[in-house]
Amino acid sequence: MNSLLSRSLLLFSWLAWGAVATPAWADIKLAKVFSDHMVLQRGVPVPVWGWGEAGESVSVTLGGQTRSAMTNSVGRWRVTFDKLGLSDDSLNLTARGKNTVTVSDILVGEVWLCSGQSNMAMTVSRSRDFESEKKSADHPRLRMFTVRSGPATKPQDDCTGEWEVCGPETVGGFSATGYFFGRELLNTLEVPIGLINSSVGGTGIEAWTSLDVQEARPELVPMFKAWEDRANSYDPESAKARFEKQLAAWMDDAKKARADGRDAPRRPRAPVDPREDRNHPANLFNGKIAPLIPFALRGVLWYQGEHNARTVESAELYRHQLPLLIEDWRDRWNQGDIPFAWAQLPNYKKATVEPQVVSEWAVLRESMSRTLSVPQTGMAVTIDIGEANDIHPKNKQDVGKRLAAWALAKVYQQDVPASGPVYSSHKVEEARVVLKFDHLAGGLVVRGSDPLKGFAIAGEDKKWHWASAAIAGETVVVSHPSITKPLAVRYAWGDNPACNLFNAAGLPTAPFRTDDWPHPAAAPMR
Repeated sequence: MNSLLSRSLLLFSWLAWGAVATPAWADIKLAKVFSDHMVLQRGVPVPVWGWGEAGESVSVTLGGQTRSAMTNSVGRWRVTFDKLGLSDDSLNLTARGKNTVTVSDILVGEVWLCSGQSNMAMTVSRSRDFESEKKSADHPRLRMFTVRSGPATKPQDDCTGEWEVCGPETVGGFSATGYFFGRELLNTLEVPIGLINSSVGGTGIEAWTSLDVQEARPELVPMFKAWEDRANSYDPESAKARFEKQLAAWMDDAKKARADGRDAPRRPRAPVDPREDRNHPANLFNGKIAPLIPFALRGVLWYQGEHNARTVESAELYRHQLPLLIEDWRDRWNQGDIPFAWAQLPNYKKATVEPQVVSEWAVLRESMSRTLSVPQTGMAVTIDIGEANDIHPKNKQDVGKRLAAWALAKVYQQDVPASGPVYSSHKVEEARVVLKFDHLAGGLVVRGSDPLKGFAIAGEDKKWHWASAAIAGETVVVSHPSITKPLAVRYAWGDNPACNLFNAAGLPTAPFRTDDWPHPAAAPMR
């Protein structure tokens, strides 16, 4: 940990003082995230930074405080303001050197970074009930900054983007998960909410984690070897020729689809050197996260994992990768254990008819659950609100609401349930397994009129059978008539399982298993 921290602080210093090549700035310039309509985090020191001519004296004023700095040899400067409190009036930020730059309409409240892949990037305009959501989206104290810049092979000083005030005309472009999370906080806390959306569809967690911390992990050596092999075998001319053929075929298919009234297939992506690929380890961290450090935050929301659920092996690796990303970002922000919560993968793909032995999505969900051992973390369970035929479920309202429930309970100490039931322990009583749970929030309940579903049980032969399950007070009792010596139970274990155990607050039980058996590469079995 000490070596990781030292490397982290070294890179932080590198980013903070311009070791990344930076042009000489003739005029005072603020980082893009400091722009009109922004929201600053209350109750913590507030860093502000930018650029000017090397050796220039800069004076910065915010909310009655003034700080001075001298630009370094590459023109970078940084000041830190004392903690800011809530204010009924908006503030201005003014930086003065050889020129003057002013940022206006600044609010002070709660700021959360929202990151991940396409389900975080998915906008309100694509979510459920957009027209009605649009009409009711008059929330001028809720603002979002969307990072527009792309991947990079080295950490970048700055990004592109702008802050937008939430209203009926702007909300359609907001991250839906971020917006619905922020709306819950706004309505409950009644303070300004700032959301920074830095997300890209179809991307792996390794692209969002810095390079040096990943290179130090032995679990990730095979991943780096695979990228090295791709880079060494990359032939630009051959890749271009293949792309031109793919593009021609796509144009024909798209034309036919339009003529038949069908949606056009996805356009093929132009080839790129693997070293510059957005999914290369650290490339999205470099381009879309590094420029935000050390902007003051309250917490982080993460909605990603689909890309890493391609194989059982990659899904298991995620149990190392998610804690590493959290540790990496916390070290670099240097704000202590910043609260960090994620959306667990939802139900998806073909319905789980038989007890499913092999499920990449189930294994990745388990990797996410295991990460709850990291302090100051939370998880929104979404096993009930996915869509079998769409990897981008439209119900982002409940995703945001469940993430907000955790934040309100654990970060803001509000008296609300933080999550649905979470498996805590079990014991075998003759031919039955009795399961205990935390986070009952009024008790265990079955959603709907059907009997309790989603439980599978295995005996000494380690073959899985759908189980009979019933709520008994604060426990669930599981059994099967043909199994007299049960060894293990699984719940909601599969790509798209039928499962209906909730707590009285209406929150679903997180998928789990009581066994630690290796995941075989085998077909589903009874």
